[in-house]
Amino acid sequence: MRIIAGSAGGRPLKAPPDGLRPTMDRVRGAIFSSLGESVPGARVLDLFAGSGGMGIEALSRGSESAVFVDENERCVRCIRENLRMAKVEGIVQTMDAYRFLDLYAGESAFDLIFADPPYSKNRGDIDHSAALAGSMKLAAALKPGGLFVLERQSRGADLANSVFEILRSKRYGGSEVLYLARK
Repeated sequence: MRIIAGSAGGRPLKAPPDGLRPTMDRVRGAIFSSLGESVPGARVLDLFAGSGGMGIEALSRGSESAVFVDENERCVRCIRENLRMAKVEGIVQTMDAYRFLDLYAGESAFDLIFADPPYSKNRGDIDHSAALAGSMKLAAALKPGGLFVLERQSRGADLANSVFEILRSKRYGGSEVLYLARK
């Protein structure tokens, strides 16, 4: 894993702890290529941050700020190390993503929100994609005109209860990236 472009372009990123699936470089590159000029100056939220790759890529490309949220202590240490290696600064919160949204995500606080939650592996697991897409708190935290970029399993559940409009989607192997806006 590496930072694709910007001030820290080419620098390596430490992978998150075993069992976690970081966004592949080519997928991250495609996402940021499609975001283009919406990245410089943006206020970014990286939920289920893992290695912090999405938020760090945004900072490298000129985002104003980034907040990284992950409840896994090992991921948080990985994010902090990656921020140091990339020589960029961000705020790292060690907590559940939904708790963060309830307690700290202000109204229209972010221009770009990234989420790459764990995929459901067993019946009864939380479908984080559906939960995030239906979150009024998440929608409120996204600035009007901002984008929510959600990575999920290609065969993910229907987002019928979404408070977001799907602008477009793109499949990459077993993953799908959705670009969402507030309705």
